[in-house]
Amino acid sequence: MGRKTFWIVIGAVFALILLVGACSAGFVAGQTLTGPGATSVADLPIFMEKEPDSSSMQDGGQPQTQVTQDLDGLFKPFWQAWDLVHEIYVDQPVDEEAMMRGAIKGMMDALGDEHSSYLDPEMLERFNDVLQGAEYEGIGAWVDTTQEYLTIISPMPDSPAEKADLRPGDKVIAINGEDMTGQDGEYARQLVLGPEGTTVRLTILRKGVEEPFEVEVERAAIVTPSVTARMLEDNIGYVELFTFGDSTNEELEKALKELMSQNPAGIVLDLRNNGGGYRDTAIEVASQFIGDGTIMYEEFGDGRKEVFEAKRGGLATDVPLVVLINEGSASASEIVAGAIQDYQRGYLVGMTSFGKGSVQNYIDLDNKQGAVRITIARWLTPLGRQIHSIGLQPDFPVEITEEDLAADHDPQLDQAVKVLLQKLTPPPTPIPSPTPTLTPQP
Repeated sequence: MGRKTFWIVIGAVFALILLVGACSAGFVAGQTLTGPGATSVADLPIFMEKEPDSSSMQDGGQPQTQVTQDLDGLFKPFWQAWDLVHEIYVDQPVDEEAMMRGAIKGMMDALGDEHSSYLDPEMLERFNDVLQGAEYEGIGAWVDTTQEYLTIISPMPDSPAEKADLRPGDKVIAINGEDMTGQDGEYARQLVLGPEGTTVRLTILRKGVEEPFEVEVERAAIVTPSVTARMLEDNIGYVELFTFGDSTNEELEKALKELMSQNPAGIVLDLRNNGGGYRDTAIEVASQFIGDGTIMYEEFGDGRKEVFEAKRGGLATDVPLVVLINEGSASASEIVAGAIQDYQRGYLVGMTSFGKGSVQNYIDLDNKQGAVRITIARWLTPLGRQIHSIGLQPDFPVEITEEDLAADHDPQLDQAVKVLLQKLTPPPTPIPSPTPTLTPQP
């Protein structure tokens, strides 16, 4: 498997999939890895490049760290500690590979950046599996490992997590009776993982619910979903994206061809609880609805900028459009929704998105020892907006209440359809950054 660059675009978290290993732009709870990743690959939404340049961190213009001390002198205490462990530690022989991996993890932690981390080989494999649509075993939830407690970003459709009524924002404060206070989020995630058919008992702290409560979830074999589509009443097309993986654009093209053949009055693009995925896929998806111009750009620490343009041939560049977002929409989802909003291509309906505006590279290490994730840039919308820790503001804010959930009512979707049927004039242009570098090309 070639090197993968995972561009994470979520504001406090990586959408992690609770896998048996760990994973992506979300992570999935199960036995296979996922992506966005925080401690390990477990941050919220992630954003990845499919075939990054292996020299990108050296010859591609990235500034190299200036060594301010002689390396031999700098690492003398490290090798001294290494030798002491070998000489006097009580349990010999020591596991040198585990020590080496621990040293890499410590180095990434020392950066003080919640989105820079080490991914061991098992976690990297599971992470890739999820975004490639592979099957894994777990509870099927995108989670955030960077907060005080393991936090649910969103359950996957028809997953054990959804059937157990786990919801975005739920905090896992205990697992099988073990208190998670002060525990590392990745440790908690690992406890949730397990084989199909086994059960995990989660103690949940939910906003608006006074007392914590317990939920038992039976793990299952899960295939990461990508796209579903159907026609709604009033001749409205509906497309829901669950992730931005290898096959997402191909599946989206197939769905749009079917919908567009019915001459819909408009399309609802549902990006709620979508934690992200590949950067290139985000560009492809946005290009289905935006015919021309800049989709996003990345800004590096040395001032260098990289521009990503729309690809020609989009299937739904003229049909009226509304995009559904919520607090679980992150990374690649925010890239698509942000571009659509900047171009006044359609309205955003729902709740403020996650807000992940930094960019990470996942780079394979030698000897198949996993990968490191390093924050290298910020990404901005076509108008130069930085959404990190802010998120995208919907044009029509609509909340889903406890009563709505109990009644299986979706007021956000109802509002989206209403907007399309009213054929409203184009939405107002968002306020750009004080000194935007790029302007969308009509």
